[in-house]
Amino acid sequence: MSKGREGPSRLIVSRRSFLKGVGGGALATAAVKTGILDPKVGQADVPPLGERQATRPLDIKVNGMRYRLEVEPRRTLADVLRKDLGLTGTKIACGHAECGACTVLVGGRPVYSCMTLAARVHGKEVQTVEGLAQGEKLHPIQEAFVEFDAMQCGFCTPGFLMSLKAMLDRTKNPNLDEVRRAVAGNLCRCSAYNHIFEAALAAAKRMA
Repeated sequence: MSKGREGPSRLIVSRRSFLKGVGGGALATAAVKTGILDPKVGQADVPPLGERQATRPLDIKVNGMRYRLEVEPRRTLADVLRKDLGLTGTKIACGHAECGACTVLVGGRPVYSCMTLAARVHGKEVQTVEGLAQGEKLHPIQEAFVEFDAMQCGFCTPGFLMSLKAMLDRTKNPNLDEVRRAVAGNLCRCSAYNHIFEAALAAAKRMA
């Protein structure tokens, strides 16, 4: 196994900040309001379909915090996480469950949040990339990503981290094939796969 690349300390700090929050913002629990269609309004003034749809209650626990929302049945988990809760670390890239950038954990299992209806996770626990670090302390897989330079543009990184987190939680001493299978649903357009694999194996040893 090759050693991770070293760089200027300010670069490491930047990447630690990136991995810790990956675009995390302020949390919001405001309910989604529905539009009310006035029968006297002309067709040209009719609001878009989404604004007329009835909402449903959504009670979920995200990164240990409980949220009660009102959401339209059509909305995805990724959309709610990003827009309602401000957890923008979860990325939306392909929008068709093909790249894995939107991967989060639901009940400890990795799912494509861009294709998971928010209503289907009612009453469940969700973990996003923002929930990996404990305060200023990065999760071992995050630390390994920094050490082994496992991210390039960084857009796919949250999805890889969550897929590997799920694998490391259930497999204490994975081999290379198991690591590859764990991220088979994640794509890295920068092709940093070898560094990602090395980081995962290193993290597993530290967690063991």
